[in-house]
Amino acid sequence: MKKLNKLSIIGYGAGDAANNLAFTTATMFLLVYYTDVAGISAAAAGTLLLVVRIFDAFADVFAGRVVDRTYSKRFGKFRPFIMFGSIPLLLLSVATFSVPALGESGTLLYAYVTYAALGLAYSLVNIPYGSLAGAMTQDPAERAKLGSARMIGGMLVGSALGIFVAPLIKPGANLQATFTSITLVFVVIGAALYLFTFLTAKERVHRTVPNVTFKQSMDTLKGNRPLLMLCLSSFFFLTGYLALTSVQLYYLRDVLGRLDLYPVLSITQLVLTFVLAGFMPKLVRSLGKKRVYIFSSLLTVIGGAIVFFTPASQVWLGFTGLVISLVGVLAVNIVVWALEADTVEYGEWKTGVRTEGITYALFSFTRKTGQAVGGALAAYALALGGYKSGAVQTPDAVFGIQLAAGALPAVMTILAVLVMAKYTLTDAMHARILTEIRARRTGPSDSAGASDDAAAAAAVPADAASAETAPLAPRN
Repeated sequence: MKKLNKLSIIGYGAGDAANNLAFTTATMFLLVYYTDVAGISAAAAGTLLLVVRIFDAFADVFAGRVVDRTYSKRFGKFRPFIMFGSIPLLLLSVATFSVPALGESGTLLYAYVTYAALGLAYSLVNIPYGSLAGAMTQDPAERAKLGSARMIGGMLVGSALGIFVAPLIKPGANLQATFTSITLVFVVIGAALYLFTFLTAKERVHRTVPNVTFKQSMDTLKGNRPLLMLCLSSFFFLTGYLALTSVQLYYLRDVLGRLDLYPVLSITQLVLTFVLAGFMPKLVRSLGKKRVYIFSSLLTVIGGAIVFFTPASQVWLGFTGLVISLVGVLAVNIVVWALEADTVEYGEWKTGVRTEGITYALFSFTRKTGQAVGGALAAYALALGGYKSGAVQTPDAVFGIQLAAGALPAVMTILAVLVMAKYTLTDAMHARILTEIRARRTGPSDSAGASDDAAAAAAVPADAASAETAPLAPRN
C-alpha cells in the first residue's frame, strides 16, 4: 500500500483538533464551570460527571454499531458522520457551558441533559473519526504518523486553552460570558476543521463486508484478546489521566498558588508534542509500540509521585512533576491509537470480517468509562478535602487536590502497565497477520504482494517472548 501523503496526515490531525474544541474544553474546564459558575456542589458535580460519562461510554457502543451498519459508495464508511455530525456537536458544546439559573434542581437537570446530549453527539463523530485511521493505512509507521498528527491536533487545542483561557479562570471574572464567547467561536473554527478532514482523509483499505451484521460485530470482539487487554489497560490509564486533567487547574491555582504557570505548562506541552511526534515513528520501529507504551507510562507514575509528595511551598518541584507526567501521557496517547488500529486486523484475521466501528467503539467505551471514574474520583477528592470555591483552601483541601493530581494517576497507571505487560499483539505478530490477510484476499497467485508484506514483517523488531513470535495458527 502506498504511503500517505502529507495533506492526508495533516487533514486527519485537523479532525482531532476539531474534536478537542468540544472534548478538551469539557475535560479541562467543565468541573470548574459547574462548581465556580453554575453553583453546583463538588459532590453533585462528581456524580454528574460519573453518570453522564458512563452514558457516553454506552453511546460509543451504539455509535459503533451505527457505523458498522452504514456505508456510502460516494463518501465511504466514516467521513459522512464527520461531515454531518460536526455542527450539532459544536452547538451542544455551547449549550453545555450555558447553564441558566433554574434553581438547584433545574440547574442540575439542565446540566445532565446538555452534557449527555453533548456526549452522544461526540460519539457519533469521534467513533467514525477514530475508526478512519485503520481504514487509511495498514502500515505501522504510517499509523504512527497518524497518531502523531492526531496528538498534535489535540494538543494544539489543549495548549491554546491553557495559554489563553485558563488564566481567565480567576475570582471575580465574568466566567459565563467568557465560556459563551469561546464556545461560539469554536463552532466556526471546528466546522472548518471538520470540513478539511472530510475532504483530505480518505479510506484506502479494502473491505469485503461493507455492512457488518450485529452477529459479525460480536464474533469479532469475542475472540479479540489483544483488544480486551488494551481496553483494560486504557481504562486504568485514562482513570488516572482524567483525575489529573480535572484538577490540574486547581493544583496550580490553589496548591502551588501559581495560576500563571498554566500557560507555561501549556506551551511546554505544545513543544513536547512536536518533539515526540517527530521521533515517535522511529521509536516505534526501534522498540515496538508495546514497549513505548509501557516505558512512557512509567514516566507518568514518576511524575504523579512527585506531585503527590511535594510540599506546596516547593513550586518548581511540583511543576516539574506535572511536566514529567505530561511527557508520559503524550507518548502513550500517540502510540495507543496505532495499537487500537492493529487490533482491527487481529479481529479480521480471526473472523474474516473487518469491523473498525465496533472495535473502536469498545475501545472508546472503556476509555470513556475510565474518564468517568477519573473525573468523578477527582471531584470526590475535592469534596473529601472540603474544597470551597473562591476561598483560601485548608490543608485538607490541598491534600485532596494533591491526591487527585498525583496519587490517583500514579496508582492507576501502575495498574495499566501490569495489564499491558501481558499484551501479545506485538509489531512482529501484526506484520505476519497482515501477510496472511493479504494472502486470503488476493490468493496464492499474488506472490509479489505477499513477499512485500513478508519483508515488512522482517523489518519489524520481534518481542522477546516466544509466545509472541511463534508461527500464527489458522483463524477460528
